[in-house]
Amino acid sequence: MKLSSAILALAACAGGSFAFQSQAPSAGRTTLTNNRVVRGGGGALMAATMDGTAMSEQVANGARRKKTKEERLELATKGLQVHVIGLSIHHAQVEVREKLAIPEAEWNVQSNIICSTGQVEEAAILSTCNRFEIYFAASDAHEANARVMEYLAERSGLPVSLLRKNIFMLEGEDAVWHLMRVAGGLDSLVVGEGQILSQVRQCHLHSIEDDGCGGKVLSRLLNNAVAAGKRVRSETNISKGSVSISSAAVELSETMCMKDLNLPFSEARLAVVGAGTMTRLLITHLASRGLERIAIVNRSMARPLELREQFPDVDVEIVLEDGLWDVVGRSDIVFTATSSPNYVIDKNLLKKNGLDGGRPLMLVDIAVPRNIGSDSAEVSQNYFPKRIVEVPAVKSYNVDDLKAVVAKNTAMRQREMIEAEILLRDEASSFIGWRESLSAIPTINQLQERANMFRQEELKKCTRKLSQNNNFSDKELEAVERLSRGIVNKMLHGPMSHLRRAESVEKKQAALSELSSMFRLDDDEEGPKGKGRRRK
Repeated sequence: MKLSSAILALAACAGGSFAFQSQAPSAGRTTLTNNRVVRGGGGALMAATMDGTAMSEQVANGARRKKTKEERLELATKGLQVHVIGLSIHHAQVEVREKLAIPEAEWNVQSNIICSTGQVEEAAILSTCNRFEIYFAASDAHEANARVMEYLAERSGLPVSLLRKNIFMLEGEDAVWHLMRVAGGLDSLVVGEGQILSQVRQCHLHSIEDDGCGGKVLSRLLNNAVAAGKRVRSETNISKGSVSISSAAVELSETMCMKDLNLPFSEARLAVVGAGTMTRLLITHLASRGLERIAIVNRSMARPLELREQFPDVDVEIVLEDGLWDVVGRSDIVFTATSSPNYVIDKNLLKKNGLDGGRPLMLVDIAVPRNIGSDSAEVSQNYFPKRIVEVPAVKSYNVDDLKAVVAKNTAMRQREMIEAEILLRDEASSFIGWRESLSAIPTINQLQERANMFRQEELKKCTRKLSQNNNFSDKELEAVERLSRGIVNKMLHGPMSHLRRAESVEKKQAALSELSSMFRLDDDEEGPKGKGRRRK
């Protein structure tokens, strides 16, 4: 799925371009400023940078200069380790995830903020409807983790104690394995879904942009993850069948229709708010179940008209946002899939439009941030609401409610998951091997420098004697210099190839130690030519 940099990353989940006006947001709710998402809470850092303006100016003015290829390689060889801190539908409540969701257009801006203090060398953000993850590389794990936690607290306005209950933290091989599973679709709510691979690909592409913070290690990891995800989907059946949030939403509504509405699903009047990717997928799965008519509510006509052309066998009614409540009032099931930062439907709006009289209505919210408000519930002491419905006969579901639906989906894919994990292990090992090979670069460079120093010393002695003989021309002296360089390169080829071929981390470390001892690379290279130098 390709998203313009101007579209919110959340549209990957919400799929629409909706901007309904709702009541004034309360403290902690999301507001829209200069077409950017801004959330209540947080400190000075968030206030100064949440709209991306300040940091964008800093990047434009060269505050964080793009490192050269040589600089990135040098950093990578100094023990940069991969880490990930994040929240997903498996660990965190939707109320926490939505406070940290970042539009795709701001992924690089926020990555620069994370790296701006120096504890984190490389960073990349992956923000989708079901997860918010920060991948980063640093040499000091303690300082880097503290920096990322500080950033999360500032951005969300939530206490660190609450964040720690919802986040997961991984490093090294565990972080690499996690990303491989994410790209392969094994960590998704719907196992094998294809959208996440496209989102990881976007994460990689952003990380290598001029204002990206991918660096040598992280950009390589993300690129490997994309390749792993493609391989899994081409060599296994993990992505066969219904493997999207939209399909799970359709299955949930079909399962609960008789219970909630006392109506067969085939007779239910359906509507969807928003007209993006998720809506297209919704209609695709509904059409496979015999859908003949659906109402689409959107703020503009362009996308609904495209959907009407894509589904000629479905009677698509297009309604602009002014007609939202007319459509909701005559529908039995309403799906919401917009990128609106404010609630599209909530308790007060239902009452205001006369929909609290007891007529059965099912609301299925598949957007993050949520389109359907939780203010119809009683607030608990743990910051977030309990599921207590106050509007009679209205049943509301969000992405967290899809877990039960996809449990069956996951069970059916157990065999494919096993096969996929075997492939992903190979890809993870490939990256880890490459990452460990970077540790050999300083030793290789040191070995080359030591050998070249000896070569130049001996060549200087030789050429001084040869130059005394007028029979030797400059070209002949140059040939002697090339001869000395060729001998050294051929002598070093074997040891350096041995370093690069080491199959495991332990073997590579042993080879490094042997070469350092054999060529006395740890000895003091300075000082006059005494006995110690002659012994070398």
